Amino acid sequence: MATQHHTRLSLRIIEALRNSFDTALFFATMAVKEDFRNHVARAGAIGMNPARRIAILGNGPALRHEMPVIGREAEQHACDIMAVNFFALGEEFETLRPKYYVLSDPQFFRRSGRSERVEALYKALDSRTTWPMNLYVQYYNPEHFDYRAAVPNPNVRIVPFHTTLFRGFRRVEFWCYRHGLGSGNFGTVVQNGIFIALLLGYRDIELYGVDHTLLEGLCVDERNRLCRIRSHYYDNGAAQTAEPIYVNATDPPQPYTMASYLAETAELFRGHEVLRDYARTLGARIVNHTRTSMIDAYERAADDRPST
Repeated sequence: MATQHHTRLSLRIIEALRNSFDTALFFATMAVKEDFRNHVARAGAIGMNPARRIAILGNGPALRHEMPVIGREAEQHACDIMAVNFFALGEEFETLRPKYYVLSDPQFFRRSGRSERVEALYKALDSRTTWPMNLYVQYYNPEHFDYRAAVPNPNVRIVPFHTTLFRGFRRVEFWCYRHGLGSGNFGTVVQNGIFIALLLGYRDIELYGVDHTLLEGLCVDERNRLCRIRSHYYDNGAAQTAEPIYVNATDPPQPYTMASYLAETAELFRGHEVLRDYARTLGARIVNHTRTSMIDAYERAADDRPST
């Protein structure tokens, strides 16, 4: 019994030391790479609806089928809208007039094979936004990309958010989140959108187009490259072919291995669990409306649960 007690005590001490080191490392990294300002809260919400309800629109193909519901909600001013990535290139952008827009993928501030499309997106945001909108971008910007030069439209307010990964004590972690600091390894733009919505004070968060079918269509080609058939709502249902998967729009492109991709995917889904737990501490509700979604961390809308 004494031996077991000493073992448990030793493990607790080791865990406390590890958490202390990781927490100290987080604050040191924030001091060097970013800052300690809550830029999201400082910018504030844009005319938040009384119900503090927001719909976050992901990139998944299910969004095509969910758009009529979202349109009715927007017409009735029942919720505010947050869009992501290339949504501004579609006709729904000017119809739904999102108050918030999030870009987090490195392709939006680094050179990549999709730079022409990224340039088209910035032109669309600049020319088509005729209403007040907050554009959220990563604070960490090692290549010093000038977002204001890309989108000079005065209707668009550019707001940075922090992305430094927090590891350490859970109580300190959630304290940091409440002050807009750090990230829980939120690997997708939708996760960053949820985090931003919570910082703005929204307490009813509705998710659409969050298929997250990241394991569907995986294959390895004859050159041993990991490939996947990708599908987004803005593909208009066009047939897609399997293409190599590269790490965060690296230049030159660096392909994933099967092991690295599965490990990163696991961390991504774990990030949803962190957001779920954090939202609960705020009394917030996150509801997933995508029937085909692989996310199991959030409550499912009653009429959107997958059929069995």
